[in-house]
Amino acid sequence: FAGQRDSDSGGGAAIAKPAIKTAQKVETKQKEKVKQRQQAKTHDPISRRDEEFEEAPMFKLMLLGDDSYDPAHVVERMCAVVEDMDEDQAATVLQQANQEGKAMCGKYPFEVAELYKEQLIR
Repeated sequence: FAGQRDSDSGGGAAIAKPAIKTAQKVETKQKEKVKQRQQAKTHDPISRRDEEFEEAPMFKLMLLGDDSYDPAHVVERMCAVVEDMDEDQAATVLQQANQEGKAMCGKYPFEVAELYKEQLIR
């Protein structure tokens, strides 16, 4: 009885074998090999530099216009406190603040903007 089954083209032996696609196995093995290679190169300094850093939010440092300001003193203090500002920029910012009510001195991370604000108040 079993011998007759083996001779049939649609016999029991063919039904018992699951249909396997070798292409899928090859692809998954290749992906695993690539992952293993990437993990093996962790000592490489170039791959460690690829980490993404989030930029710090920037805050505007504003100068409010007031007629009681002594222009020479304000320009002098702005040049002394704000590192990337020269006398021409400070004078322009002061003039704009007096005309429009406020002017932006620059954009800085929170700690730097807070430091400049505290130093300019004095």
